[in-house]
Amino acid sequence: MEKCRLYWIAALLFLCTLTGFVNNNDLYNVRLTSSNIDADKIFLLIDKSDYRMYVYEDVTLRKIYKVVFGNRDQADKRREGDRLTPEGTFHIQSKRIDKLWSRFLLLDYPNEESLQKFRAMQENGLIAASATPGGGIGIHGVEAGSGITDAYVDGRINWTLGCISMKNRDVNELFEYIKVGTPVVIRK
Repeated sequence: MEKCRLYWIAALLFLCTLTGFVNNNDLYNVRLTSSNIDADKIFLLIDKSDYRMYVYEDVTLRKIYKVVFGNRDQADKRREGDRLTPEGTFHIQSKRIDKLWSRFLLLDYPNEESLQKFRAMQENGLIAASATPGGGIGIHGVEAGSGITDAYVDGRINWTLGCISMKNRDVNELFEYIKVGTPVVIRK
């Protein structure tokens, strides 16, 4: 009987989270570390339309971060130099400490899905045959040395060349518990 009751409480909490009855503001402030989250069960969902990164452990939403992108145009990346952030499913390819952006988590863009979309746009004449898909897309902090600060993230000021930018303290936290190979879904 107790097990059934706990199941229904868990189901109710899940429904409340989906319908907005749970205060997600707490998920901006929770501190995640490698000791309180299982890196093997994490995936990241980056939603360009609401400027948020959602950290899931299995099906449980564990953390929300504010993020910004390349420019205000929320379209999918088309070619190198368009300052658009790609959409699709990617993986963290590598991690490094970075002099400009505090931490850098490289995505496997362009992957096969991205290349197929790119080639289709070329074949349909939407981009030049000489265009390239670009690369070097990742998740990183702000470039404080050039005057780009956390206020850009809070103010939703897009400034990157197509990467996902976070506050430095946030990317430092993410860097500590995320592992190479983690799935990253980017959507509009």
